[in-house]
Amino acid sequence: MTYSYKDYFDSSKFVILATGALFFYIIYGYVQELIFQQDEFHLHGWYLTLVQFCFYSCFALSLKFSGFSKGERRIPLSDYIILAGFTLTTMGCSNTSVGYLNYPTQVIFKSCKLIPVMIGGALIQGKRYTPVDVAAVLSMTIGIIFFILADNSVQSEFNPKGVILISTALASDALIGNFQEKSMKRYVAQNTEVVLYSYGIAFLYLLVILILNGELLESFSYFGKRPFRNYGLTFIFSITGYIGVNFVLSIVSNYGALLAVSVTTIRKVVTILLSFIMFTKPFTLQYIWSGSIVMFGILLSVYSKNRLAFSRFLNRCYTTSIRTNCCILTVMAINLRGICVRLTSQLQQEFTLRYKQSPIGGTEFVV
Repeated sequence: MTYSYKDYFDSSKFVILATGALFFYIIYGYVQELIFQQDEFHLHGWYLTLVQFCFYSCFALSLKFSGFSKGERRIPLSDYIILAGFTLTTMGCSNTSVGYLNYPTQVIFKSCKLIPVMIGGALIQGKRYTPVDVAAVLSMTIGIIFFILADNSVQSEFNPKGVILISTALASDALIGNFQEKSMKRYVAQNTEVVLYSYGIAFLYLLVILILNGELLESFSYFGKRPFRNYGLTFIFSITGYIGVNFVLSIVSNYGALLAVSVTTIRKVVTILLSFIMFTKPFTLQYIWSGSIVMFGILLSVYSKNRLAFSRFLNRCYTTSIRTNCCILTVMAINLRGICVRLTSQLQQEFTLRYKQSPIGGTEFVV
């Protein structure tokens, strides 16, 4: 089995991309929960989303004008108007739900996008799914139910509004994924263009909404009480999320969705563990086994979508295991042969020293 420099650099590249995605997304999750630790911040989740959209648009603009992204807009503006609405609903509801839900519960919910995707595909497009897909959805659904029940049993002030918000975000995220993928493939658009227009238009939507309902001035005043903390944390929250997304997209384009989903799943597990370690919150063992059921459903979903990749990976592991075992057995056999040769030589020497063959075939003892 040969190992070239190309394989070495390819593996190093994946390690760098995976480490970058984990690093920035873990910071993203930590800062998001840290922001909502402030009193009454849950009332200003939509304003946080407004500032986040502003930062995302600025990041995309800076890349566009710096020369990293070239060319004119390819996706029609009418598509971006729809895409921006989905983006606003997904991120706004997701951010606001953190103020009403235990953060690990929010992460578990966000991991189960397959549920609304399958329901929508079955009802709207009449799609048929394999038994593995159905088992994955059932596993996720059961795990979420027990995770919410655990949350309800240990939280003194459980608010179902958080469940409604994150469920709405989940459904919108399922729609945005299909719509965004279709538009990007059809018009061959770059990621920077999609981020710029979808988040920029969503920013305008949300700005008008907050002005009309009177929350803009109230939230602006709240952020102004501790501007360096609030806007500083929001900037870190935004830039880590933006960089993390680009790392994941790079993994998808270079190594496929299987490894990308594996990295993001590990990130979610680490984020949940750090949430319990870094922030004081009630804990019950039901979190562990119900979360494990959800993760099992995610693994089934990944397997269903990447069976060929899974087969290749398992065959590679099986082949490597056989080669490794053969090498181990060969080394053991060589060592055993060496031991036997040395033992035989020592016995012969000892026999020669202790016994002497007589000329008539008998033996006489040598003192």
